[in-house]
Amino acid sequence: MTPFPARAAAAARILVAGDIMLDRYWFGEVDRISPEAPVPVVRVARREDRLGGAANVARNIVALGASVGLLGVVGADEAGARVRALAREAGVRDHLVVDAEGMDTTLKMRVLGRQQQLLRVDFEQGPGARALDALDTGLADVLADYDLLVLSDYAKGALSRVEPMIRAARERGIPVLVDPKGHRYPRYRGANLVTPNRSEMQDAVGRWDSEDDLTRRAQALRRELDLEALLITRSEQGMTLYTAEGRRHVDAQAHEVFDVSGAGDTVLATLAVARAAGLDWFDAMTWANRAGGIVVGKLGTSIVTAEELTS
Repeated sequence: MTPFPARAAAAARILVAGDIMLDRYWFGEVDRISPEAPVPVVRVARREDRLGGAANVARNIVALGASVGLLGVVGADEAGARVRALAREAGVRDHLVVDAEGMDTTLKMRVLGRQQQLLRVDFEQGPGARALDALDTGLADVLADYDLLVLSDYAKGALSRVEPMIRAARERGIPVLVDPKGHRYPRYRGANLVTPNRSEMQDAVGRWDSEDDLTRRAQALRRELDLEALLITRSEQGMTLYTAEGRRHVDAQAHEVFDVSGAGDTVLATLAVARAAGLDWFDAMTWANRAGGIVVGKLGTSIVTAEELTS
């Protein structure tokens, strides 16, 4: 494996744009069933907030040693203020737009008993037109300060105008990496790399019946969207990369899987840092595969540091 380019990574400047979330965890003990309903009673002992979605991608990029800016929309609420505070604490440059017209910051609240998730409650509402206008302006203002653009799409609305974002970056010669959502893949035309997971790839091209069939479908999609590379993350089956040179595959790292929350964010962040630091797509995929194998052994949305990655 090509060594991880830590020195070059430290000079990389990466902009992450997309759907911002706050992941909130309530940890406690369960020792009885509620007399009101047949559900466990959790006595909360600890609370923790973590950056989620595109913000988790940015946090992982910092952990790998690169400089990062974060562009997205939050609400004028407690969760939005918490996202901004956590981003500053993590060393993420804040380009966030505050939607004061009633948007709620996307919040995923998880209740855990004895390290097992018992309940998740989601609060979310998409950004308004004025916030999206401000997002477009923000991208135009800061894009020239960065070497690479990462688009993290969770279908919460921040990337509803993704096409001009990709065009703006490509016009400046800035590579674009996209973590997609949904089945409307023509939206991502012109990006350098798109990274669907197995389920998302099926949404895009339908079910395949063999590896050869998947290769034909993947290469057809790559050419249709004018991509340099298409990378499918396949959980226990590893990762498969398709470029004009052909198909390359790496098997999954043999780690115990504890929690897959945010694993795609870590993979995307590692791809971005490795690529910005000068590695080719295959070597970037190899390091991203290693990072993904590490992060699934951690609880909740987590990071992988450069030290963990290279040890």
